[in-house]
Amino acid sequence: MINSKHITKIAALLICLSLLLCVGIVYVANGNTKAKVVEYKSRLFGDEIISLDIQVNETDWQEMLDNATAKEYISADLMINGELFTTVGLRTKGNSSLSQVSQMQDSDRYSINIKFNHYKKGQTYYGLDTFCINNLVGDTTYMKDYLSYDIMKYIGVNTPLMNYASVTVNGEDYGFFLALERYNKSYLDRIYDTSGGQLYNVKISMGRHEDLTDDSDNQNAGEAQKAMNNTQRQPPANSGDGEQDSPDGDKQRPGGGTGGFPMGGMNNRGGGDLVYVDNKISSYSSIFENAEFKSNSDKDKQRVIRALKNLSEGKNLEEYFNVDETLRYLAAHTVVVNLDSYSSGMAQNYYIYERNGKITILPWDYGLAFGGFQSESADSVVNFPIDTPVSGVTMESRPLIDKLLEVPEYKEKYHEYLQQIVEGYFESGTFAQTVMLLDDKINSYVKGDSTSFTTYEAYETSIPVLIDLATLRAQSIAGQLDGSIPSTTDGQNSDKSSLIDASHINLSALGSMMGGGRDREKDGGFGGGERGHGGFGGNMFDRELLQKIIPILQESGDEMTEDVKAKLLDLDLTEEQIEQAAELMNQMANGEFDVQNRQSGFPGGDQKERGQFPGNIPAMQSSVGTQSALNPTTMIVTLALLLVLAGAIVFIARKKKTY
Repeated sequence: MINSKHITKIAALLICLSLLLCVGIVYVANGNTKAKVVEYKSRLFGDEIISLDIQVNETDWQEMLDNATAKEYISADLMINGELFTTVGLRTKGNSSLSQVSQMQDSDRYSINIKFNHYKKGQTYYGLDTFCINNLVGDTTYMKDYLSYDIMKYIGVNTPLMNYASVTVNGEDYGFFLALERYNKSYLDRIYDTSGGQLYNVKISMGRHEDLTDDSDNQNAGEAQKAMNNTQRQPPANSGDGEQDSPDGDKQRPGGGTGGFPMGGMNNRGGGDLVYVDNKISSYSSIFENAEFKSNSDKDKQRVIRALKNLSEGKNLEEYFNVDETLRYLAAHTVVVNLDSYSSGMAQNYYIYERNGKITILPWDYGLAFGGFQSESADSVVNFPIDTPVSGVTMESRPLIDKLLEVPEYKEKYHEYLQQIVEGYFESGTFAQTVMLLDDKINSYVKGDSTSFTTYEAYETSIPVLIDLATLRAQSIAGQLDGSIPSTTDGQNSDKSSLIDASHINLSALGSMMGGGRDREKDGGFGGGERGHGGFGGNMFDRELLQKIIPILQESGDEMTEDVKAKLLDLDLTEEQIEQAAELMNQMANGEFDVQNRQSGFPGGDQKERGQFPGNIPAMQSSVGTQSALNPTTMIVTLALLLVLAGAIVFIARKKKTY
């Protein structure tokens, strides 16, 4: 029998141990930043390129191709990496890109949406309900979407998973595509640990929505293309002082950039600009006609409208918007200069995720990033202003940007994220390394892509052009951040002397809107012109030579020593080419490639898994799809320890009464 004089000590010890164990459990749970495990991630979006064979009735397939703009589902079986999934829903997808391909005489290479549960309720691919394959029209590099999402992911934005897919139809080659996880219930479960809330795919609304039970891209593509063409012919309205000279001497409309959609036209159409008009649901057709889920009520829609009203007034922003993630999104979005988006008169190509009245903006459709849409020159892309990052519209007409950047605290944070992207993703060499690793992965597939919208030679030429453009873009952003380059449209128009010269870059070498079609002329070169600030210049390095040069620069110790020069000479480089290599070293801000931190030596894994997350960005469970800290096991263990603690307290109380 325990001596009474020790009972209090024993009970106190039990209490202390219980408290320590509770604290430890909570600490470990909260410190668990490992991404939520979903099986489809490793199976479909891992390092290996997807092998996809669409096994379909030939008549059904041809009917889908012949009526592509109708976007009607057909049933097919899918052989995915050697595993068969039956009765899966397929349909064409896209908007202007779909219309573009439908008008081609020599191609039926459509982007396709794949929905596992369209015909079989509950069917998934190891938990994945839907994904798509994009045809890469207008992207000679095959990488614009991938790199844009990778930059988004780097700075902490919740992006879809991605990979490449080699696609056949009944065993016959269909092409080499980019595969993307769609925003749907499986995405929400992976990222937010819930399938609750509403998703809206914001697209230009042209009057009809085919199927509210379906997901996205439900516009009449032919009408959309016609409207865009008409809009481009309209004169600017409400444009203030009228057209202004752009940094490269072209005409520039208020807001920044060149060649954007004019004021009016698409502006204020359907609520995609997020401007509050009134409380009528019909005023926001570009949002609500593209609801992902059937269970979408007027009450759900009114929550979005309430958020837009507060946004227009600049009130309660953190109550109605995920401000921090929006700032991260805006930073990455500004870096890649995608004008087929919220940043221009298009006011589309993003998702709204609303849950409990709070809105998160999700990125979508970056196939025309890096100046592929409405950008007339590389100069305008490289120097795109970070503090007025819109084109063809005013800042006031884009309240998501305008109202957030009006708040000094938010603008400072936005600048911090831009700085982190510049330093951590570009100056460190991560961007160039990612491009080269992607090239290693897909090069042979691109070479054999019989249905491509470009040529293999043009693809090879585009790789160094892409690195050059992005490197100069990062230099311009760094200058805008430190004040040596104006960061607004007005400032750049007033002082062009400090702008980065990118006139040597032929932007069309990367592909552009309406740039598809295998019968079109392809110059694929760097273009003429004088060599600009730190550019590759001329046709100095081809892809294969660049692949040999970069490892030497990696090991250079940030200095063009005689030993480094000797190694470059061994590659039969001329003195002029060695000077170019030295400039390339400077462009990359004297950084080394961080190979060790790349998961499996290849880009695409979660940033926290590969050690590339910016150092002072706070860990966010949602950004990498983490499990809830208080998962069932944790809760059970914690409850048990609390019961022990309660028992110890009762034990003390009873013994005190006894003695």
